[in-house]
Amino acid sequence: MDPLVEGKKFFKKLWEAHRVELARLATAYNTIDKDRYLEQMTELVENLCEASRRFALHTHQLKTYFDWTPLVQRETLVQREWHDHFLDQYFQFCQGKSLWAERGVYNMLALKRGGTILDLCCGDGFNSRYFYSPLVSKIIAVDFNPSAINHAMHYNSAENIDFQLLDIREGIPDHTFDNIIWDAAIEHFTDTEIHAILTSICLSLGSEGVLSGYTMVESFSGVKSHSEHEREFKSKEDLASFFEPYFSNYRVFETIHPERHNLYFYASQGIIPFDQNWENGLHLKKG
Repeated sequence: MDPLVEGKKFFKKLWEAHRVELARLATAYNTIDKDRYLEQMTELVENLCEASRRFALHTHQLKTYFDWTPLVQRETLVQREWHDHFLDQYFQFCQGKSLWAERGVYNMLALKRGGTILDLCCGDGFNSRYFYSPLVSKIIAVDFNPSAINHAMHYNSAENIDFQLLDIREGIPDHTFDNIIWDAAIEHFTDTEIHAILTSICLSLGSEGVLSGYTMVESFSGVKSHSEHEREFKSKEDLASFFEPYFSNYRVFETIHPERHNLYFYASQGIIPFDQNWENGLHLKKG
């Protein structure tokens, strides 16, 4: 199958379908009865919203195809190391796949309101922009991939986000942060590199600061889920063993979806989400 030919077919089908739909809505607008203006405009706007959602779904489905399907000229599949999360919002979410949103939500639980964040391996910057930036005063978001940083600055910028090109194997910004987020990235490093980065993280977290993030469980076959992964984890216990030398308080928990087995983590010298004395929670147990 030629991805270029298939992509052209998809694009033509997409264009024809929505061209007819928009023409129908334009006709409906031009024939509105003045005596029923509010009723008919309400229905028309509802139909327009529905059409725009379908259009967004199909265009992002098309972009997913071109982002993740190898071109014919490539001899081997070159997998991207970062992902455009608008594809999740407008395509995957509409397919009933919600796991992509977990990462932003679980990291939000650990944020100090009005605090400062270091977002390691930020990729496209979607989570920094839409999950974290409304809640904090300053974010430094770093990634070693120039195309990821360029995309982040173009599509996911905000006044309180400073996107920087940086390979964290060479060090992290010399500041103290309330939160450090290492999301969907720890698996891209070797054991030695993970320990070195965790050492740097400990030095950059305030006394009550929290490290949070996400990774995935290794498949039963042992085949890595991405060609660039260096270290996939076998279990909650396997991941937790990396935090034990550095933090007095840490938690690893899992969510399981048909397509992926996820691991989430919090680590700190202080309080972390879901602790008994966590200020945002209340734990009551009878009997």
